[in-house]
Amino acid sequence: MSGQEAVVREVLPVVAARFADLVARAPAPGAMATRDWTVADTAAHVTAIAVRYTEVLAPGGAVPAGEFADHLPDTTVDTITELNNVTLRHFTERDPAVLATVLRSATDTVVALTADTDPKRIVPWLGGSRVPVGGVLAHLVNELLVHGWDVARATGAPWPIPPREAAPLFDLFIVGMIRNDVGHLLDGPPPDDRRIAVAFRSDHTAPVTLVLHRGRVGVQEPGEPADVRVSFDPATLNLVLFGRVGRARAALTGKLRVTGRRPWLLPTFLRTVRLPTNAAPLPAG
Repeated sequence: MSGQEAVVREVLPVVAARFADLVARAPAPGAMATRDWTVADTAAHVTAIAVRYTEVLAPGGAVPAGEFADHLPDTTVDTITELNNVTLRHFTERDPAVLATVLRSATDTVVALTADTDPKRIVPWLGGSRVPVGGVLAHLVNELLVHGWDVARATGAPWPIPPREAAPLFDLFIVGMIRNDVGHLLDGPPPDDRRIAVAFRSDHTAPVTLVLHRGRVGVQEPGEPADVRVSFDPATLNLVLFGRVGRARAALTGKLRVTGRRPWLLPTFLRTVRLPTNAAPLPAG
């Protein structure tokens, strides 16, 4: 088990407990945490994902059924809102105390189910993509962190995101999926024909260069030149990728730096290599 894979198993129940406490203590569960979701809706969304992962990661992996399953094969980062809406229609619990209890239990179950599992074992994910088990855990941690940021911002509560908790998303989920199969998840506008190589560097993640060419993304072999270099703080990058913080604001903090011989190509790269920005945050102020 690699360092990041051990870390994500360690931090998952810790972050889940912190999120559960944040939600349970929220003074107004009906307050808007995003433009579309209340605090209670946001907690239900994250809890539903945790419950779903207890099924996906069980021995043999439970096969989803019904309306939810109908959306899985064709879901992309641009249509995931439809899947989220289906989930929230069927997962009707909105009591913060109950959600906090269910979330704690589900994340404990996820950790227990994967205790003896090879973290590199591949499981099917949205849009026909394939993600290692460690990446699934990292995705759940990130859901807790990003939506905890939403709830904390709405309620005025503190919500630190340490780099150690944020870093596994990039290493285990994003790069893990790209090394295996992104399926239809990144399908969208017609791709640019240029080949764009972007080197990502952080003190908390393994160095990697991702390449986009004709709509397909992969990992570049070591030693080949990069067009763009991105130096990042993991928490900042995650908030940028999920539409919580703008790139200009992140750059002004010094926690996201873009350099290289063709830095202007990064926006083109990110039009394809993107993550969902559904459940948009509340406007600043």
